Amino acid sequence: MIPRSLFGRLVLVLLGGLLLAQLVSAYLNLSERDRLLYRAHGMELAQRIADVSRLLDSMPPAERRRIVEVFNAPPLAISLDRPALEPEPAEDDFQLAMFSSGLRFALGEGLQATVARRSGAPAAAPDMSAMHRGMGGGMGGMGTMRGMGPGSANFMVQVTLRDGTRVTFDSFLSPHDEGVPLRFAATLLILLGTVVALSLLAVRWVTRPLSTLATAAEKLGEDINRPPLPASGPTEVRRAAKAFNTMQSRLVRFIAERTRVFAAMSHDLKTPLTRLRLRTELLDDAELRAKFAKDVEEMESMIAQTLDFMRDATSSEPAQPVDVMALLESVQTDYQDAGHSFEIRGSVARPISGRPRALRRCLTNLLDNALRYGRRASIEVEERPAGLALRVLDEGPGMPEAELERAFEPFFRGEASRSRETGGTGLGLGIARNIARAHGGDVTLKNRGGGGLEATLTLPRA
Repeated sequence: MIPRSLFGRLVLVLLGGLLLAQLVSAYLNLSERDRLLYRAHGMELAQRIADVSRLLDSMPPAERRRIVEVFNAPPLAISLDRPALEPEPAEDDFQLAMFSSGLRFALGEGLQATVARRSGAPAAAPDMSAMHRGMGGGMGGMGTMRGMGPGSANFMVQVTLRDGTRVTFDSFLSPHDEGVPLRFAATLLILLGTVVALSLLAVRWVTRPLSTLATAAEKLGEDINRPPLPASGPTEVRRAAKAFNTMQSRLVRFIAERTRVFAAMSHDLKTPLTRLRLRTELLDDAELRAKFAKDVEEMESMIAQTLDFMRDATSSEPAQPVDVMALLESVQTDYQDAGHSFEIRGSVARPISGRPRALRRCLTNLLDNALRYGRRASIEVEERPAGLALRVLDEGPGMPEAELERAFEPFFRGEASRSRETGGTGLGLGIARNIARAHGGDVTLKNRGGGGLEATLTLPRA
């Protein structure tokens, strides 16, 4: 499974490449080591055969058997007057060619040698066993077993002395010692461990600025006025930090300018609204006066809610520990005084960090929406490891699935009349979501299985 994080993917690529490189390097080193050991052991064995052959060549025929019995020990089984050996082509056999060339070099001029590869145990194995028993059967037996193991090369060498006598040597050549040398394995492990540790440090050093940038982008939605990122590190990181800081400053200026425009519009609209209210009081028709007063009140409410939606209503309120249950009970008391009621189910043991007035506004907006459309409302409180969830439930008709997300758009109302009695201004849910996201949480809507709407407010603890 491919890791999702950039750190994990870089580590996977680096470790995979390093492991492959180490395996290939180990294979090449071990192969070259085998060739070198074959060559070294082959030259040693060839030199021993040449020394024995020259010694036998210098001895009288009557004494040669005694000399053969002395030198008949692993890794050589020596015999006299064996049938002539048929030579084998060595062009396609690296071991045979290497051993043959080394033997001819060691013999020099005057002695001729024939080399052939053979399989199975040497012909003089019984004599060799007797030699082992005579020597105590210790190291010689172990040497024979190693030589006859997998990968050994068994050769039959026949040297013709100057008087025509044929001396036959049954020999074996061990390619290498058992297993991988401890020093070689330790070197590979130390090298691999060092490179892996350095690679992990390098990858972490490269990816840490990206993690910092991602965290800053996430926190930007909670606090647009957060301190700028430090422009330090490599050139690319400094450029990204400067670009992020520039974007943040532009967003701050844009929001501040937009808020000033709407504040100015609100201030300018207050004068004609005040005149309309005064003129409304002068109307003689009571029914017409009530309609005008209601329209003026609706305009004032829309202007106030629009300003709350457009500006960051939480920026001027400091964060502090909030007792959620006390806040809910206070809101419940206010609604009971206004003739409404709702039930609270569940509890929260620990406080959360937040802005009390903003959270109160968020909850009242959700409750107003539930009571307006659902007649009755209730709140379920669920404490989670990373925070808490407050679910505001109503018993209304719900909403079409396609409109659940659109309900948070400014001035959107699910019914077509756009009446203040049934539709409100269409800003309450948007304001509630803005407050929740400013705290690092969110507000979502979904239809309940038994009918009604469920608005879920999630808030983190950190």
